[in-house]
Order: sequence, then C-alpha cells, then structure tokens
Amino acid sequence: MTNDNVSVSIRNLDLAFGSIKVLKNLDLDIHKGEFLVLLGSSGCGKSTLLNCIAGLLEVSGGQIHINGKNVTWAEPSERGIGMVFQSYALYPQMTVKGNLSFGLKNARVAKDEIEKRVARAAEILQIEPLLDRKPGALSGGQRQRVAIGRALVRDVDVFLFDEPLSNLDAKLRTDLRVELKQLHEQLKNTMIYVTHDQIEAMTLADRIAIMKDGLIQQLDSPHGIYDKPVNKYVADFIGSPAMNFLEGNVDGGVFTAKDLKIDLKGYEFTPAGATGGPAWFGIRPEHVYIDKEQPVMFEVKAEIVEPMGADTLVWTHVCGSPFRIRLDGQAKTRMGDTLTIGFDPARASMFDKATEERL
Repeated sequence: MTNDNVSVSIRNLDLAFGSIKVLKNLDLDIHKGEFLVLLGSSGCGKSTLLNCIAGLLEVSGGQIHINGKNVTWAEPSERGIGMVFQSYALYPQMTVKGNLSFGLKNARVAKDEIEKRVARAAEILQIEPLLDRKPGALSGGQRQRVAIGRALVRDVDVFLFDEPLSNLDAKLRTDLRVELKQLHEQLKNTMIYVTHDQIEAMTLADRIAIMKDGLIQQLDSPHGIYDKPVNKYVADFIGSPAMNFLEGNVDGGVFTAKDLKIDLKGYEFTPAGATGGPAWFGIRPEHVYIDKEQPVMFEVKAEIVEPMGADTLVWTHVCGSPFRIRLDGQAKTRMGDTLTIGFDPARASMFDKATEERL
C-alpha cells in the first residue's frame, strides 16, 4: 500500500467458517482521520470485518494493511489499534484508574507516562472525578466512557468500535453519540465504527459502508447514500420510515403502475438505466407533500395517522402498495381524510425489477 492518505487498506479479504463464506473478496480503503461506519443488519459481516481488522479472527485470504504495514497475520497488540467492545468488559475489582492503566502496565510503559496518558484520557472524557471509583459504582454511560478511555490511553492512530452504545438507553445513546463525534473532531484519529442503527451511522460517519451477505453494497457519504442509493436494498435499509416503493414498468421516460402514470422528467438515469422495462419507483415519505403544487399529483385516503411530535406520519395505499407520508408535526390531518398528495420524480429512485440495481 503506497497511498499516504490511507490509514487502513483491505484487499481481497475472505473469511469462511467451514463451508460458510462470511466475507467475500472484500476491498476497502479507510482514509487517515476518517470516521467510517460499517452498517448493516444482523449477520451481514460488519462485526466480523471489524474483528479481522483487529486481529481477533484469522482471515481465509487477502491482506490487511494498517498505516502502510501488512498486519494480516500480526497479533492484535502489534497492530496499533484501540478497541471498544459492546460489553464494557471492565475489571470489577479495579478502580477506574486501574482499568485505564492495566494494559499499559502489562506493556511495561513507564510509570510517569502511564500517569500522563490516564490523566489526558480522563480529561478528554470528563471522568476525572470517577478515577477512584469501581465499575459497580458507575452508571452505564460512565462505564462506557471508561471503556473508551481504555482504548484512548493506548495512544494509537486507529480506534475500532463494536456497537459501543447498544447497551444504553435511548437518551444516553444520543448524548454519547454527540460526545463521540466531538471526540473524533478533537483527536482526528481514524475511527471504524460498527452499528445496525442507521441514525448512529448517518450522524457520526464521514462515510458509510452498507454491508449485506459479506459484501459492501455501497460506500459513500451519508448524503450520497440517502439521496442516491445504488440498489433497492440500500434504499429500503436507510431512512425511517422506509422509502415507499411502487411496482410497475418504465417505457419512454414514463413509469406506469396500474392506473398511475409518472412522467420521469428531471430524473437522472444511470448510463445503463434508461433502457426501460419492469422497475420499482421509490420515493421517501418526507419528499411527498400535501396540497402543494408538484409535478405529480393525485388523491389518496388517510388510513392511519400517527402523531410523533415533530412529525406526523400518514399511512395510505397507492396502486395497492403501502405508502407513507411524513408531514409537519402540526398537521391537522385525520383518519379518513381525502388528501391531494404530490412529489417531484427528480427526487425519486428507480430500480430495475430483476437486478434491483439503480436505473
């Protein structure tokens, strides 16, 4: 690996457990100082990939380079990484200070250097008042800060996070998510973060790698993935509520689904996508408007109305398919109302029916 801007480089990575292939000929470059999120549903291979980078799993093929050094077969301690696990894995008999310094003592780091690193990590994570407490006297959020601190004191360039917030309640997850983003901004280290939570991915990442069946489906910025998903799986996975899909046919720049015709003027087809045929038309709920002039407009009946505070979600059906509309939280829509809805096809996503690739 010769690119000086690449922190972690993965080439042709394979991993199999017996006859089951978990990672398949995977390539990935992670830039120095980047916050990269590996996102996907359970079993997609994201934690497995992280464990391969960490050296906790032996790969079946391919190579892993960290900061220009081939570490494919190196021990975890030789890779220059710090790892934060889903479980806090703190030593209950030790104080916070003891937990932070334990790995450094084992590595025979000088005592004054240990004191300096522990003090710095405690200051960054704002856990200085907790140094003399034991884990049993800490809240979940405090324990997770200590777990992060144990990685910080290693003074490495690459940090790996394996779903570190999944054991916390919703409010604490939001608070720590903000702290993690601030931590990355402060340290400028490379961070690789595994999660199944798309909100965590969208808010934390410089780039997101969406995985499925041991393969990276799309690697892009949060905006790139949200606005132009490369296939139907990515489009359906990202976004809450999920994208609406209508099944139909594209011919001559017009999408037809049952009695609905949508002129696709303004939609940017991919170079290979303008040929037409059976297709999916996708539009996000927040890109559908009520009583607002749009290129495509028609009437529906509000079947279910869900007030959600900042938003109101309306459920209906279009051409026999479930269809969601996200409105402002102050919307006065009631169940049974007839609504004139509209959207701009330029904001849609079209997918081939057979391959499910973007058109």
